[in-house]
Amino acid sequence: MKPTNRSKLTVASLLLSTCFLLVPGALAQDKVIAAKDVEWGYLNPARGDKSPGAADLWGDRTKDTATGMLVRFNKGFESPPHIHNITYRGIVIEGEMHNDDPNAAKMWMPTGSFWTQPAGENHTTAANDKTNLIYLEIDEGPYIVKPSKEHFDNGERPINVHADNMVWLHETDTANISATGVSSAYLWGDTHSLYGSFVKLPQGFEGEIVAKSDEFKAVVISGSLKYDNVKTLDPGSYFTLSKGALSRIENEGNKPSIVYVRATSPYQVKDSK
Repeated sequence: MKPTNRSKLTVASLLLSTCFLLVPGALAQDKVIAAKDVEWGYLNPARGDKSPGAADLWGDRTKDTATGMLVRFNKGFESPPHIHNITYRGIVIEGEMHNDDPNAAKMWMPTGSFWTQPAGENHTTAANDKTNLIYLEIDEGPYIVKPSKEHFDNGERPINVHADNMVWLHETDTANISATGVSSAYLWGDTHSLYGSFVKLPQGFEGEIVAKSDEFKAVVISGSLKYDNVKTLDPGSYFTLSKGALSRIENEGNKPSIVYVRATSPYQVKDSK
């Protein structure tokens, strides 16, 4: 039977959809931001250069929406005791950071450390190295600093995980790993809805990361990656992938690279060698 115009259109549409699923790197809605191209402002514009620097990678910290941002601190920075209106997560990209109760002894957290700060809990934040950079993430906004006297208990408890205490697994529910030397670590959330994890790529890694969910956002925490043989992504760089899309990744550095991933279901990491 001779195919109708409608059947031809259907076949063509299927072929086109398949091509899009296999295209490496960015589809039209995907995004890649190299660290060197980040546009900086201030976390608290009213304080000017006395405020930590800040840059939204996605979302808008001034609105009621989820947001991921970079925040950088000068050496010796220490905030007065304060609270936030919302809970946030922090990941150390560079330097040494402390975040705890105002009376707690300093525990300096290096690159690859992770903490959570519950809404309403009194705390201070301090930086100890020449350059200090973190990735900060909220699930709702706006991000506001308030005085300690307004503290409240929202039922959550803080978490401080030093990089040395991170538990790395080669086969987990957070990622489908089929690549030599790659490991992942669970950080927060539910792998059946929304969660955050680390994926560690060994020196010399050449392979692919494949998105399996509607939301896939990634931030380079350490190391230097070549993205789709085009862009170099240093710590603080950011990329997204659409469901079914993949990015070719090469670890160009002389040490393992860590990438933070926010996703709504497990993603896949594959060798290309």
